[in-house]
Amino acid sequence: MKPVLSENDKDALEKRIAEAERLSQTQIVLATVKRSDCYREIPWKAFALGTSAAVLLVLSLDLLIFGWPGNSNVKISIVATLAIGAFIALLTILLPGFARWFLPDSRAETETHQYAESLFLSKELFATEHRTGILLVISLFERKVVILPDKGLKEIVSEDDLKNIIRLMKRPLAQHQFRQAMEIAIDELIKVIKPGSPVEKSPNELSDKIIEDKGL
Repeated sequence: MKPVLSENDKDALEKRIAEAERLSQTQIVLATVKRSDCYREIPWKAFALGTSAAVLLVLSLDLLIFGWPGNSNVKISIVATLAIGAFIALLTILLPGFARWFLPDSRAETETHQYAESLFLSKELFATEHRTGILLVISLFERKVVILPDKGLKEIVSEDDLKNIIRLMKRPLAQHQFRQAMEIAIDELIKVIKPGSPVEKSPNELSDKIIEDKGL
């Protein structure tokens, strides 16, 4: 997996995280993941669509050229249909941007959220004294962001706050400016979790290192 953040980006973000944790009295963890699920159905969807389109194309050509499909063209038509379907399926494997056309937004949202929850548990981000951990995950294939605050912050950080932070991140993410997007998120979290919020001060319980995960 090619890193989306340079070493300079990581160093700068880790410093921002440390400062944000001091101001907000939380534990912030940033993560990027290549893809949140393998989506085995995508090539099959592409194959089905490709073969369906190929059938129409081959039938249309037969009608235009021969007037009606003849028995001599059946084998050629079948091979051409399967070849086109296989080629479309192969493109979904080689070209992530093309594969996204076959991924419903609701499925991408669900899988990214589930992956973020599993990452939260596997990295034991709940293991803070006052349950003040916050995980922010950017899933690259799905182009989705999930922010998971632990239960110690549930009454401080609302769903509307999280949606607003994600909305502000969209423009830099669309331009592949991942560092800028993460900096926006950190700054907004500081604003939301203001000094004086009912969160007790705690030491640096979670690593400030950026998690870069290959995913599924």
